[in-house]
Amino acid sequence: METSTLEALTCKVCGLTQAIATWIREQVGHVAANQIETKAFNSLVSFVDKTAEEKLIAALSEFLPNSQFVAEESAPEEIVNQDDYFWIIDPLDGTTNFLHQIPFFSISIALYHRGKILLAVVYEVNRQELFYTWQGAPTSYLNGHPIQVTQNQDFSHALLATGFPYYDFTYTRHYLHLLEDLMQSVRGLRRLGSAALDLAYTACGRFDAFFEYSLSPWDVAAGAFLVQQAGGKVTDFKAEDNYLFGKSIIAASPSAHAVLQQKIAHHFEQL
Repeated sequence: METSTLEALTCKVCGLTQAIATWIREQVGHVAANQIETKAFNSLVSFVDKTAEEKLIAALSEFLPNSQFVAEESAPEEIVNQDDYFWIIDPLDGTTNFLHQIPFFSISIALYHRGKILLAVVYEVNRQELFYTWQGAPTSYLNGHPIQVTQNQDFSHALLATGFPYYDFTYTRHYLHLLEDLMQSVRGLRRLGSAALDLAYTACGRFDAFFEYSLSPWDVAAGAFLVQQAGGKVTDFKAEDNYLFGKSIIAASPSAHAVLQQKIAHHFEQL
């Protein structure tokens, strides 16, 4: 797909996310307890997630006919045919925050084809911050302004984002040891509840790095590409390239990534 075509398509997706976000904001505080489903332990979903996803799929199918979907609420977590175009979407990343009226949740959309992300859009619903980029763009953008990862070279001054285990507790002990290490090594750690936004914040330099395990493609696809396009480095915990489907991710400025990956390798050496 030509760069100009991707840029135009990204523009359409940006407009779509803004429209869906307006609807989501109108639903805050209006979801009753009996309208919340538990998909799995600590994994919640409401009609807002489902309706937003239906709206996204309908519009994206018109933007790119015959495209396929990897989506949190309705589509499989796999890519069957690499020759197809796949939209990887999370209609409401941070559902628990949304349901508790904590204003940190987002819409995340990426277009994937033959092993590569072609465009990415992450929209912060409450602050109305639009992060986006496309293959061939010079960088990533926030509300029309170019962004880049932090230039901080001192890991002791780094601010890191992560996500606490909430359903897969296999590596809890290793994770806690890593946190103990990092608490004594960096300026601060944050757990805000939307991986897509954590990645977008890393892309624009608010965080030096983001790391987490037990994630799905729709959690990281768009945000990871934002970080890469903004000059950052993205790998899985093994320092390999399987962050999209391998369920672990390190996204950071190049200098922060080097230090953080070493620490993760030490505490997760049996992965």
